[in-house]
This record gives sequence, structure tokens and C-alpha cells, in this order.
Amino acid sequence: MSILTKVIRDLLFSLRPTSSVNHENQGDNPIVAYLENNPGGRLIHKVRHYFEIYHRHLSRFRGRPLTMIEIGVFNGGSLPMWRDYLGPQATIVGVDINPGCRRFSEPGIDVVIGDQGDRGFLRSLADRYPDVAILIDDGGHRMHQQIATFEELYPRLQPNGVYICEDTGTSYIPTFGGGLKQPQTFIESVKPLIDRLHAFHSTNLSELAPDEFTRTTDSLHFYDSVLVIEKKAHAQPETVAYGSTSAFRYIAPSLSGE
Repeated sequence: MSILTKVIRDLLFSLRPTSSVNHENQGDNPIVAYLENNPGGRLIHKVRHYFEIYHRHLSRFRGRPLTMIEIGVFNGGSLPMWRDYLGPQATIVGVDINPGCRRFSEPGIDVVIGDQGDRGFLRSLADRYPDVAILIDDGGHRMHQQIATFEELYPRLQPNGVYICEDTGTSYIPTFGGGLKQPQTFIESVKPLIDRLHAFHSTNLSELAPDEFTRTTDSLHFYDSVLVIEKKAHAQPETVAYGSTSAFRYIAPSLSGE
């Protein structure tokens, strides 16, 4: 690990809160249980509420054959954690720029060395693992890295897959290329995704029309320092009505504008 990388990593960790937060049901979280039962395991350093987010969005994948990619290996602690959580049918792929991380490779766990800021490398990674169902970006946390990873790999994620970008708080930290409302940040780059998710409702198709993201994305979940995007086929929303008795009519325009 270079001195600059270590400084950046240490800075990031110093910004990660370690005090307790609202995390009800963490006692029932198998990820937390695994970590607490393996105190001698390799180091893993996360914000506490991330574990609740993981279990909320990834529990449906447990016990299934799938491929998961986590960008950012560091000390290798999360790789066996994911293997334990997802089960023996899962292939866990760790990606890091540090060649020393190859030591964490083992049956069921691949380690690939490369730069997540290199779009060519990201495309080759997607070609090598074409069936990725879960992708977690916990890599360098710099703006160009997070943006490139999302733009190159989200479209290649399997239908019904989950994309997680961690430590999005770096979008507000100049050391990582961030800054409040600065156009080059990851957070600013993903804010338009909210519009694109709602594009079926647009009345000005020259400015906002349904696109591939609209048609393949089910939901966006913004948490403190985490963005979760869930893929699923998304068709034109259909309005339905149940029941037959109506006590009165609305005078104001309906949602359809009529």
C-alpha cells in the first residue's frame, strides 16, 4: 500500500463513526453474529449501520448460486464474511489495486488486482464475471472511481441484482475530490437518477424520457454514506382501483391532471 493510499485510508477511517447508532434488530443479523463470533479474524472496519443495510437488501440472496464482487479488499476481512453470509454456492470476488491482496484468495473467493478508476479494467472485470448479482463499491472512494465503477458496472449487473456504493460521504470531503454541490462528485452525479427513475411520469419527453435505467431499476435507497440501487424490470406504472363505493368526487384535478 502506498503512503498516499494509507493516508487516505486512515483519514477515511477517522471519519467513520464508531459510536452506537439506531440499529434495531442487529442482534438478529447473521453478519454481525459472524463477526462477533470470530474476534481473531482478519480486520474489517465498517460503519455500524452498514451491517443493517447489507442484511436488509441482501438477505434474499442467501443460499443461492451467484457471483458477488466487492471492490476494496484492504485486510481481507470482508471476503470470508460474505462467503459465510451468502453460503457455499456463492462466488466472492474481491478487487483491489494492491497486489498483496492476492494472498486472500481461496476456494470460493477470487481476488482480482486492478484499478477501479480504469474503465478498461472494469469492462474486462464484467466480461470475466458476466453473472454478477451483487456489487459493492468500497474501493478508493474518490469521485472518478465511484462514478466510473457505477457507469461501467451497473448496466452489466444481473436483473434483480443489487448495487451498493459505500462511503458516499466522501462526496463532501475535498481530500477525495468532493465538496458540497460540486458537479464532479458522485452524489451530484447520481441525483439525476431520481428523475430518471420517475421518467414514466414526464410530460416533457425532450428533457426527460424513459431510458434503460428507468426500465431496469426498481428503487434507489439513500442512506447516510451508502447508496443502494436495486435492479428489476420496471414497466409503465399501472393504476388500479379496488372497491366500488365512492362517497364523493374530488373537485380538484386528479393525479392524471383531468
